[in-house]
Amino acid sequence: MSQRELAAPGVSYAYISRIEAGTRQPSVKALRRLAAKLGVSADYLETGSDLDPASARELRLADLELAVRLGEWDGVEEKLQEALSDALAVGDHALALRARVALASIALERGQYGEAVTLLEGAVEDEPFSPVERFEIYANLGRAFAASGQPERAVVLFDRCIEGVTGTDGDASLEARYATLLSYALTDMGEIGRAEDVVRNALDRVGDTADPYMRVRLYWSIARLAHTKGRESSALENVRKAIALLQATDDTFHLARAHILAAEITLARKDVAAAENHLKHAERLLASGATNQDQFEIKLHRSRISLLNGDPGAGAGYAQEALELGRASQPADEGLATSALADALKLAGEVVAADESYKQAVTLLESAGRWHAASSTCREWGRMLREQGREQQAMDVLDRAAELGTRAAPEGVRAGH
Repeated sequence: MSQRELAAPGVSYAYISRIEAGTRQPSVKALRRLAAKLGVSADYLETGSDLDPASARELRLADLELAVRLGEWDGVEEKLQEALSDALAVGDHALALRARVALASIALERGQYGEAVTLLEGAVEDEPFSPVERFEIYANLGRAFAASGQPERAVVLFDRCIEGVTGTDGDASLEARYATLLSYALTDMGEIGRAEDVVRNALDRVGDTADPYMRVRLYWSIARLAHTKGRESSALENVRKAIALLQATDDTFHLARAHILAAEITLARKDVAAAENHLKHAERLLASGATNQDQFEIKLHRSRISLLNGDPGAGAGYAQEALELGRASQPADEGLATSALADALKLAGEVVAADESYKQAVTLLESAGRWHAASSTCREWGRMLREQGREQQAMDVLDRAAELGTRAAPEGVRAGH
């Protein structure tokens, strides 16, 4: 179109020429008339975008949310902070909530659990409690509580979520997902009996649900709880049920993680061949998609396999690799890896280094509230000290193991029931 063709009443071709030359700023009235002639919106002429400001903000945030989910974090955190500031500036609370949730996802992956708690609590602070619509937020908030050494807060949150979901028309599948998370938090607190009851009740309510992943999660939870209580046959039976369901649904990532759990359980039974077989399946299924947590658990289990095979050098190597991954996640993982390293050093006869590693491992595990693992580590430490003839130190460490074991016991056991 020529300038004459574009001209309209009140917008002469000479006026259009000055706009194009940059010597005149068009009025709102001129923009509207030009937009009508060009078949676009006045906003598009002014900004170059056919989206209104609210839609443009949402599009920008959606793009950043997708980048977070795909793990493409370069420069994303700063842009999310900008999106949060923009949303707060215009009073768009829904977008502010989403920006905080995305930032919390990054914080969780980086092991910045306190930051994740702050962001997620800020996200839901002025929102009505809605465990049905906000599952991901409450699930991540509970995980952040537990990982930051506050499992009791996770228990309170998940109890409240289950109460909010339960009812005659309640979603049994969603209730079971919260129950699974609650069982993890209860396990961290040492309340194994209650955790087991929670999962079994949820499994009964789910029944023959059409959602196979829900049953997988529940079988998986029962397996973890049985493993924690030393009931390895029951643990293996339930993890096999989970694997069978996953094979039927062909979810490779969850199937791989079920194999990793199966490796942990078979290692507790000192079945090295079965553990090795499960790890090979897991590595094949994960290929290049393994997360840091997946890699950590695989390295930790390979360290244990090496020790059972009488190879402390390989055991220490895998434990060191697990330790590097554990330091990037949470104190509990760092403690588990340090404990494995101590066992390898003990087997290699490096008593001084093993002594220091055991001490560090117990401190880390205790600070993370992992009483059962801390107690087991103390027992191995005490055995080593006793073998070295350091009887008094061994007694002190074994007394500490007993005290930690008491913390790990369910409330009923502690009370003598």
